[in-house]
Amino acid sequence: MVTRRAECSCGQLSATCSGEPVRISVCHCLDCKRRTGSAFSYNVRFAEADVSIEGRALEFTRVGELGGRVIYSFCPDCGTTVHYRIDTQPGLTAIPVGAFADPSFPPPFQSFYHDSRRCEWVEIKAEPLATFG
Repeated sequence: MVTRRAECSCGQLSATCSGEPVRISVCHCLDCKRRTGSAFSYNVRFAEADVSIEGRALEFTRVGELGGRVIYSFCPDCGTTVHYRIDTQPGLTAIPVGAFADPSFPPPFQSFYHDSRRCEWVEIKAEPLATFG
């Protein structure tokens, strides 16, 4: 069984994930761009039972465009978001792929909010899907 470990910049907060992800995706929504400081976000979802969280975390809750709540858990020391939950996706834990610091992490297979995509210089080889949240 594959085990992957994501952690914050200072190493205080971590998420250890067992098994295969449920979903690997990119998101082009404006809120994800703000959260990451990038042109899009690259995220993975695991079944909640397959994720073990260690360390202290603070939470920030954001209400999405369609009314769903996203609860971000981030390190109180360095500020890195290590995991988050979306109330419309119960039983799943989402993790920014960059927190794994693994250049061999599998590529995304889904892509969301293409209407907000503004980086024509990036080609995402994932199926565009409807928005959610």
